[in-house]
Amino acid sequence: MKAIIVGGGIGGLTAAVAFHQRGWQVEVLERAPEFTEVGAGLVVQPNGLRALDTLGLGDPLRAKGLSDPLPGIRHKSGGWLTRIDVDDLKRRFGQWVTEHRADLVDLLRAGVPEDSLRPGTEVRQVRTDGTVIHNNGTSTGDLVVGADGVRSVTRRSIWPHAPAPRYVGYTTWRLIAPPQPIEGHRETWGSGERFGYQPLPDGRVYCYMIVNAPAGSRGDLTDLRERFADWHDPIPALLNSVPEDAVVQHDSYELPNLSTYVAGKIALLGDAAHAMTPNLGQGACQALEDAVTLATVVDTLGVPAGLEAYDHARRPRTQMIVRRSRQFGTTAHWTSATLTALRDVVLPRLPESFIDRSLAPAYTWTI
Repeated sequence: MKAIIVGGGIGGLTAAVAFHQRGWQVEVLERAPEFTEVGAGLVVQPNGLRALDTLGLGDPLRAKGLSDPLPGIRHKSGGWLTRIDVDDLKRRFGQWVTEHRADLVDLLRAGVPEDSLRPGTEVRQVRTDGTVIHNNGTSTGDLVVGADGVRSVTRRSIWPHAPAPRYVGYTTWRLIAPPQPIEGHRETWGSGERFGYQPLPDGRVYCYMIVNAPAGSRGDLTDLRERFADWHDPIPALLNSVPEDAVVQHDSYELPNLSTYVAGKIALLGDAAHAMTPNLGQGACQALEDAVTLATVVDTLGVPAGLEAYDHARRPRTQMIVRRSRQFGTTAHWTSATLTALRDVVLPRLPESFIDRSLAPAYTWTI
């Protein structure tokens, strides 16, 4: 049996490892000239680590360094808006790991035979019979996995009339700052803007900034330094510690609900199926869940029945996570002075269980 995997990011490579471990021949088609990840840090939450455990890759990632979940939300002045019991979260759900995205890609890539990797391959069309047409010719498989991101060629080929991704109104900058003392994972809310930071295993600091902006607008490090200059320490110091070329920016898109993730011999996973806002940090974790679930059910049940089982298992859960992620970030991006003032008064008075109910369903997955 052969699986053609379109896209060599985290979701695609996880699928390749999962199918390869089950004895399938795999072929991974990646548009970029090499298999790597640009960008910055990545938090692998307990559900993502459990998915990696099914491939024997959870412990190698944990060995690089553990991290804590977000302990709450702070105001830009430094005061706490919400608090979460970190020890209780880890006791109930397991460990968190923060790592550079490229390091996870390298770990996954090492689990795929080198001759199965096809960098520099631009897919042009996918057909329901398992045929993939690309710039280097044609590939055919018993299964095609569309793991090619929010602008998925696979999705557009099979579902040409499906709703297009929609811009959610904010853009995200990410960077890695040099090693410096910080107190752990933090996220801070202002009015229509957020700043988060967390340590990486090597002492560097992963930072992200999410700001209301028109689609396609661009800002540089100078703009960010000015925007966050009066926020609590160490935010200004983090921004002042990096060079001008350290920042990457991506607009945030969400994919409207699809009626199915499968058709013929085709399955979508990750952002190609359910692109979501970054508010819960679940994008990569949901792709990990998708990949190991798909390999398990298809290898166990066969392609037609396995794809039906995959869609039944994954579509309700991932679309729920998309919805919760959107809702969780809404109040952070209010710009009304009245609403933000009300938020800053009400949030500290809410019980921890209110935030817990929003987050817990993401962590509880098991295959």
